[in-house]
Amino acid sequence: MIRRNQCAVAFAAAVLASCGFHHAKYENPISKDTQQPDKILFDKAVHDIERGRYEVARLTLNTLINTYDTSEYLAKAKLAIADSWFREGGIQGLTQAEAEYKDFILFYPTMEEAAESQKKLCDIHYRQMDKPDRDPNQTLRAEQECKQVLIQFPNSKFVPAAEQELRAIQEVLAEAEMRSGSFYYGKGSWAAAANRLSGLVDTYPLYSRADEALWKEADAYGHMGPRFRPKSGDALATIVRSYPLSPYVDQAKKKLGEMEMEVPQADPAAVARMKYELENRTKPGMMSRSTGWLRSSPDTSAAAKAGAPQMNNPKQNIPANVPVPAEAAAGFNGDVTVAPVNGTSALDTQPDARAAQPAAGGSPATASASNGSANTQAQDDNAGTKGKKKPKKNQKNQNNQNAPQASPSATAPQTNQTPQ
Repeated sequence: MIRRNQCAVAFAAAVLASCGFHHAKYENPISKDTQQPDKILFDKAVHDIERGRYEVARLTLNTLINTYDTSEYLAKAKLAIADSWFREGGIQGLTQAEAEYKDFILFYPTMEEAAESQKKLCDIHYRQMDKPDRDPNQTLRAEQECKQVLIQFPNSKFVPAAEQELRAIQEVLAEAEMRSGSFYYGKGSWAAAANRLSGLVDTYPLYSRADEALWKEADAYGHMGPRFRPKSGDALATIVRSYPLSPYVDQAKKKLGEMEMEVPQADPAAVARMKYELENRTKPGMMSRSTGWLRSSPDTSAAAKAGAPQMNNPKQNIPANVPVPAEAAAGFNGDVTVAPVNGTSALDTQPDARAAQPAAGGSPATASASNGSANTQAQDDNAGTKGKKKPKKNQKNQNNQNAPQASPSATAPQTNQTPQ
């Protein structure tokens, strides 16, 4: 009994020793062997980072940056500060690390370590992801940062790891949509369920339960009436074509036969992909399954191991039973072209649009009515004068000369004077 206790104590001491005195090597050391003072400061800071003395390391690195502002190790020192915050962890440490990594990418975008910094930004939010039924903010931010690795640094060595993390992130996002769609499906809200599940499969085709989502989508459309029969058939055909090793394939084929619809052939690429997934899928252990409810992080063991992750942002779907507005249905769907005006005939023959402007303070209806009456009066005047000869110009001038001239006294205003 005593010997057994001694063995247990020795084993516990060995475990504690291995946990407490194991120091992870720094990822970005400077291998140059020199005795320059800035190099000595950098090596001392790296030594402190490896032993968990992060605050001391940051003080040393800030001394290097402020004292040797033209040092060749300046960029490495700024990156080491960000790495010290990343290793320290916690909400404060990860927040400071995110700010430092973004500054490093901003000032040194062409260095090899810029891609690593962007990958660390993805890892920061990946570590803080919650389960699918909780706040998805950190998951969405992790997806955004991982996509940035693939977009901004497509030739980096960190691309494969970023792709795998992105597949795991999208597995969590798809699981959240699956739970929402299954909730509506269980309640019998067929339109809401079909809308959620169809958007899920279109956005995340690598989701591990995409075949189940398609089956529920087809069943939901089947409950919505014969008008949605083609949509139900499309979902069943997608199961047979894109998920040929799914347990729902036989049922989907049978359903398509009952609906008298064509049964498609399985896609060979989909067959190879599903075989690879079945052979390489990691299964959580017994301890992980029994303590999963204690963890806040999601289970990503079912995430895909191959295939290109989705890079497009999800689009907003409208339920199929919502009627399309008439103006949207009859809207213009062609191309708009611009061409110069070759002639001025339209300017000469068409009326001036500015003449139809409404008067100030008046309604458009009043303005149009006044314009119409004015046009009618002008037509009447033209009709009355039609056929009459116009007076000659000399006669018009003679009449103007014979006209009586008004005296100044007649035109001047009269004022009444009252005696004082």
